[in-house]
Amino acid sequence: MPTSEPLPADLLEAARVSPAWPFEEARKLVKRVAETGQTKVLFETGYGPSGLPHIGTFGEVARTSMVRHAFEVLTEGKIETRLLAFSDDMDGLRKVPDNIPNKELVRAHLGKPLTKVPDPFGTHESFGAHNNARLRAFLDAFGFRYEFASSTDYYASGRFDAALLHMLARYEEVMKIMLPTFREERAATYSPFLPIHPHTGIVMQVPLDSIDATAGTISWRDPESGEAFVTPVTGGHCKLQWKPDWAMRWYALSVDYEMAGKDLIDSVKLSSAIVRALGGRPPEGFNYELFLDEKGQKISKSKGNGLTIEEWLTYASPESLAQFMFQKPSAAKKLYFDVIPRNVDDYLSFLEAYQRQAWKERLGNPAWHIHFGAPPAPETLAHDGDAKGTAISFSMLLNLATVANAEDSSVLWGFLRRYAPNVSPQNHPRLDKLVGYAVAYFRDFVRPAKKYRAADDVERDVLTTLSETLASLPKDASAEDIQTALYDVARAVPRYQDLKAKGATPERPGVSNDFFNMLYEVLLGESRGPRFGSFVALFGVEETRGLIAKALAGELTKAA
Repeated sequence: MPTSEPLPADLLEAARVSPAWPFEEARKLVKRVAETGQTKVLFETGYGPSGLPHIGTFGEVARTSMVRHAFEVLTEGKIETRLLAFSDDMDGLRKVPDNIPNKELVRAHLGKPLTKVPDPFGTHESFGAHNNARLRAFLDAFGFRYEFASSTDYYASGRFDAALLHMLARYEEVMKIMLPTFREERAATYSPFLPIHPHTGIVMQVPLDSIDATAGTISWRDPESGEAFVTPVTGGHCKLQWKPDWAMRWYALSVDYEMAGKDLIDSVKLSSAIVRALGGRPPEGFNYELFLDEKGQKISKSKGNGLTIEEWLTYASPESLAQFMFQKPSAAKKLYFDVIPRNVDDYLSFLEAYQRQAWKERLGNPAWHIHFGAPPAPETLAHDGDAKGTAISFSMLLNLATVANAEDSSVLWGFLRRYAPNVSPQNHPRLDKLVGYAVAYFRDFVRPAKKYRAADDVERDVLTTLSETLASLPKDASAEDIQTALYDVARAVPRYQDLKAKGATPERPGVSNDFFNMLYEVLLGESRGPRFGSFVALFGVEETRGLIAKALAGELTKAA
């Protein structure tokens, strides 16, 4: 637990019945602990470093950490927990990833364990070490509590020796589980044990001539030279096929919880059966849906499609990425650049709402899970003595950047400081980062895609009326005052009246979204945007009137 202080009774009461998925998962472990009487729980995540780390890898660690924290709350910190981030870096490299330099250097070492393949980036002793370092650097930057484990280290050090010998002794039971899953040709040559070739260093997928459980060895032949070898299964001279390897690891380390993608449901079942054959108990866990790229294809480390960790963090905070991971883990989600603004603003909205919520709602709030029970207070802008302040959204900053063509953070800070003179990057550091993200996202995605449209005759009349209405507002008009004025202008126009809106009457109709969509499209070159009254308050009433004048004169469409 991050803190040893007693938890509030109302928090514990809410946690025991919370429908939030981390608590649902944690209750599985509470039941497991009650059945076994164990005093320690091991969480595990797996990483295949055959390609550069991608966001899916981060997602597994983030989600598992959320379950771990929920479990620690439910058990009031009385059960010791550990999270092991395990890298399968002893796997043989099967193909050269598309998104690396020096491909020929790597191609010359195909088949060798990843920790024996040279680093194409030239920064580490091996390709596996390079990718492991990339993963750890991000996990460290985010502040996860975890321990890193290398498959190569565990095999070579003898950490797995006892489990490997045990699996060799149960060889026939393992084969009975695995063989029915293969076609006849594959079944005829399959072995769960993969010897490391003593001369070439390649991980060999060869049939075995014999096994000697007493001696702890396997006998096999080089398929090209015909040379016979006797290889010990211990000491890093041999590794396992990945499904038996997964099971062996669960058994050897007594893993209690590990989640996996839905594409691995059958693999989880097979590995669980092998664990039982070894006399162990499979871990708890659930199967999450896969991430898709913008074309709806599965994200692949080797293809390098989708977003990388570094790309997301160029345009948004780690917290926004955790927000993306928290929401609906059982639903497939597209993961590409367009999802970033929505997740940034969703995170900010949940963070702002947290302080007003009771524990029941707080435990379903992503901000509670993202910050492991201690969300920071939101940073707001106080205007004219407003004690509550105004929350600034990512979409708001993007629209400010749009109208100002801002490529420098100082431009956006000019608007913010005019609205709230006492605000600065020093006393609002998270807002300063948000401003930087917005400028970068505007530069790379918004500006190239800006598409203003001309107003039709009805819209021109509406914009003219809106400009006159804004001119009549007092100089100290608040964002709420401006928003009310916007509604009053729209209500007078039949096109924008919404009689189905809550509380609407024929005398005072609601306002349809078409009105605000028109403002975004004509004035901002966007299909959507923030609350327009808040935007005007920040951008400035006179500046907004100037923007309207440019739109009516056709200057915005010409510039685009």
